[in-house]
Amino acid sequence: MIMTANILIGLVAFLHIYFLVLEMFLWDKPYGLKTFGQTLEAAKASKTLAMSQGLYNGFLAAGLIWGLILGESGEAIKIFFLCCVIVAGIFGGMTASRKILYFQALPAVLALGFVVVK
Repeated sequence: MIMTANILIGLVAFLHIYFLVLEMFLWDKPYGLKTFGQTLEAAKASKTLAMSQGLYNGFLAAGLIWGLILGESGEAIKIFFLCCVIVAGIFGGMTASRKILYFQALPAVLALGFVVVK
């Protein structure tokens, strides 16, 4: 169970690094435009906000990686950052796109379940 939890946490951290790259570096590039379904004009107008959002995703990934590095003594850190990801995913799913519930919140809920149940 612990190994499964750590694999899932690693997946959640990887996803947030991916989100960081999308939002900070690819937001107004063809891949970012296609991913988020927006025009170049809209992307340019919101680029600063997207970069800030990407930075927050990076901090979430860093916290999860920190918890993984600490091993068993990092359990509280893993739980805290997974809860942060879940709250952010629910908020994003309610305010921006339902897809966020599936790509952000759901993997974190699964990981949290394995951390708590072990």
